[in-house]
Amino acid sequence: MYKLGFIGCGNMATAIVNGAVASGFLKGEEICVFDVDTAKADSLKENLGVNVLDSASAVAENSYAVVLAVKPQVFPVVLPQIKNSVAKNDTAIISIGAGKTLNYIISFFEDYTPVVRVMPNINAKVGASMSAVFGNDNVDDELLKFTKELCKSFGDVIELPESQFSIFGVIAGCSPAYAFMFIDSMARGAVENGMSREQALKISAQAVLGSAKMMLESDESPWALINSVCSPGGTTIEGIATLQNEKFDKAVMDAVQASFEKDKRL
Repeated sequence: MYKLGFIGCGNMATAIVNGAVASGFLKGEEICVFDVDTAKADSLKENLGVNVLDSASAVAENSYAVVLAVKPQVFPVVLPQIKNSVAKNDTAIISIGAGKTLNYIISFFEDYTPVVRVMPNINAKVGASMSAVFGNDNVDDELLKFTKELCKSFGDVIELPESQFSIFGVIAGCSPAYAFMFIDSMARGAVENGMSREQALKISAQAVLGSAKMMLESDESPWALINSVCSPGGTTIEGIATLQNEKFDKAVMDAVQASFEKDKRL
């Protein structure tokens, strides 16, 4: 019996397996995988020592928990294929499929099946994901702890009610793109003043990374931290005033709301 199985070996599954093995949470031989694209599964075997099985049902039948790491639109094809194996083995389901609710997933399985939803973000690729987890009533403390520890192997995790997954998906899932845009804008401002683009991007990215770390490790509010950087009549307060005049904070809040409204329409 494997501790964890993966159905689908795309970018997110690869990032999760990498994190689990690199952190020591799991060994490669404790993981089994299947993907219709055998090259992806074989790559994980070669690089991390996982076990490649010949079908999705084999993964479900031989794992304590199985991660549904296929695209959400193929759930209706894959889930019926593993229904009997899940029931036979009492396998737990961990879904990373965006937009697929617990009620939707459980509709393919027996009512007693434990199902956990996990929503990671793209930063899992560098071991810095922010993930949300929530399980149905069949999920016991052991499975929830296992899932949280798995998420911590490739970033950080928070337990949220499923009703907040949509807004979480915006501020955790969309925000990397917002951050990339902010970093690029700062870099372009530096390029306009004579710095090379390569240097400007590195400096801007590291500054944002350090600022995020400082906020996470501080008990102070964001504005207290802003004030700690600003000196009277200085360069920082001049830039902050310009951002406020240009309604920077409102633009960001409007972007969050627009993404949230779009998610509700999907």
